[in-house]
Amino acid sequence: MSTLSPSSWRALAGIALVAVLLFAVAPATLSPFRLDLLAKYLCWAIVAVGIGLAWGRGGMLVLGQGLFFGLGAYAMAFHLKLEQAGPGGVPDFMGLYAGGQMPAWWEPFRSGAFTLLVIAVVPPLVAALVGYAVLKRRVKGAYFAILSQALAAAFAILLIGQIKVTGGFNGLNNFTTFFGYNLFLPENRLMLFQICAGILVAALALMALLYTSRFGELLVAARDAEERVRFLGTDPANVKLVAFVIAAFLAGIGGAMFVPVVGIVSPSNVDAVASIGLVAGAALGGRAALFGPAVGAVAVGYAQSSLSETFPGMWSYFQGGLFVLIILLLPSGLASVVPKLAGLRRRRPARVTTELEVAA
Repeated sequence: MSTLSPSSWRALAGIALVAVLLFAVAPATLSPFRLDLLAKYLCWAIVAVGIGLAWGRGGMLVLGQGLFFGLGAYAMAFHLKLEQAGPGGVPDFMGLYAGGQMPAWWEPFRSGAFTLLVIAVVPPLVAALVGYAVLKRRVKGAYFAILSQALAAAFAILLIGQIKVTGGFNGLNNFTTFFGYNLFLPENRLMLFQICAGILVAALALMALLYTSRFGELLVAARDAEERVRFLGTDPANVKLVAFVIAAFLAGIGGAMFVPVVGIVSPSNVDAVASIGLVAGAALGGRAALFGPAVGAVAVGYAQSSLSETFPGMWSYFQGGLFVLIILLLPSGLASVVPKLAGLRRRRPARVTTELEVAA
């Protein structure tokens, strides 16, 4: 007899449905252009899943995920530029900005294994250092949000200032290969989409496991009753730190896949505005729900592509208005609409019966 609860079965069924939609339905129904757009949205969805853990379950408003997104993205971009340059070659932009001189710390990124190691380790390591310094001092609420956003803004400014090694404001672009695969071939574009879809499905499965584990219960308790958790012998800062590190790990992975999918990474993809966009997606879908952040990120990405075509230069205003409206009118996101409607339907017969009884 299975020990899985009904909620666990629903989560597994939902993840299976997402996998079918991404691996079977989307490639069969979408054009290559639309599939590339969906792959870009999935990169943001991977980041949003981590935001759901840190913010939705842990209560940490992480407005600086662009920092970890950018660390993963630029690590991947370094490797792709060196792969494009060939053995012993120098990235093309360095011939313009740095006189053809490449810094020594770029050289290890010629190795694909080293690059993947950096993507997997550096964003969580930075998050662990930042989180330990901040959470151990019980910094939370608006102060935590402002600090995290300041880190993303400072990182973007650093990238712009180091034009000789990062490409400056223009960033890094014109990638032609991805670990030896030609990025202009349709079958390789489909492969990139499938990798993004697989990572998202794996991230959702990880969240389903964490949400139903003792760690997930402790994280919610640390969000709602921090002093009580501390009184019971568990440091809530440690629990929140783990969630913060996992969110940074997913942000780094999402950023790394964003580079070959979109073909460019620049400071505008990792600054404070971009970080708010990632949070807006999680808020729209429902930050505390399992599928809410991913669905919201895809919806915000689609809206950005559609509205930016119709209203060039106005998307940031739409984005800000959307974030304010969701927080004020629907704080639990779209994921809360269905339970509310179901609750209204359940209460309606009871209310009618009571009125009839009173009339009798």
